[in-house]
Amino acid sequence: MAATTAQGSAQGSLLDELETAIQTGSAERRLETLRRVTDLFLGGSNKFNEDQIAVFDQVLGHLIRKIETRALAELSVRLAPIDNAPLETIRKLARNDDIEVAGPVLEESARLTTSDLVEIAKTKGQAHLLAISGRPTLTDPVTDVLVARGNMEVFHRLLSNETSSISAAGFAVLAQAAEHDELLAEKAGRRIDIPIKLLRDLLLRAKEAVRERLLAVMPEKVRNEVQHVLNSVVRAVDHEVSQPRDYAAARRFVELLKEKGELQEKDLLRFAKARQYEETVAALSLLASTPIDILKPLMQSPRCDGLLVPCRAADLRWETVSAILQMRFSGAPLSTPELDRIGQEFAKLSKASAQRMLRFWKVRESTQASA
Repeated sequence: MAATTAQGSAQGSLLDELETAIQTGSAERRLETLRRVTDLFLGGSNKFNEDQIAVFDQVLGHLIRKIETRALAELSVRLAPIDNAPLETIRKLARNDDIEVAGPVLEESARLTTSDLVEIAKTKGQAHLLAISGRPTLTDPVTDVLVARGNMEVFHRLLSNETSSISAAGFAVLAQAAEHDELLAEKAGRRIDIPIKLLRDLLLRAKEAVRERLLAVMPEKVRNEVQHVLNSVVRAVDHEVSQPRDYAAARRFVELLKEKGELQEKDLLRFAKARQYEETVAALSLLASTPIDILKPLMQSPRCDGLLVPCRAADLRWETVSAILQMRFSGAPLSTPELDRIGQEFAKLSKASAQRMLRFWKVRESTQASA
């Protein structure tokens, strides 16, 4: 009974002092009060029960409504590492638009839930996303939002955060971003939780120096598995390149179809699905108005982006394009995330851009032939 009375008196005293500081006190007076309350909480935080913490939450909640940014930033730094910090105060600090205030609790406070972090990541700017990306034990729902909304700086910090959990869909986006960033590719490849198929695709697209560094730091079991996959791709490409191809008969056949007005995209799709290689190339050559000599190296390349150009110039549907991509190397089919990534690239490529690129390739081909 005496303890309850003392607690009530302490609460009343704090609230009275708080009201005076807010209504009549200067900025210095409010800052002094904030520091006193914070000191009092930190001095006994490991002993307070939830009811007592709620008193501090109420007091701090009143204070931070009229406190200056620098004082809020100081409060954020002091409360961020405290596991039982006043909950609503932490939540308000985390939602502050000023990253100096929000940053410390976003990076460290254990009081923030997954729901809190998802909401903040969906509504705040890149600085807030960057702060979140460095906090320990991030879960998939949070990292999915970071990947969907974040910039390259966020991607780098997220991949460097080894305690973060990243979904397969998240890794697919990061792997796509890594195509034009060697350091990001290396960070993605060093993650032990990256799906093996995505790692394979990442290594295939990476420069030799990056690939060698990644293979060197992998655990032996993973390195052997990845090397086996890479070797299978190399063998499939080598087999394809070494295959004797006679396009003459296929060319005559598809030209006959065209003369009869019967050569359509559905025929190209049928050839691709049936893995009729020469007929597929010959049909694509006519539909895209592109010489077979330009198409041959595109069909034999481990990369897919070049082949998208004649496909877009021919105004092909994605179903047909994906069938052509999948039939090129029978021993090394593309993974679903890789196909999704290529599909996004294909969607961004305009027909006009593809036709301009083809014209350039044709001019270069004719110039080299006459040299």
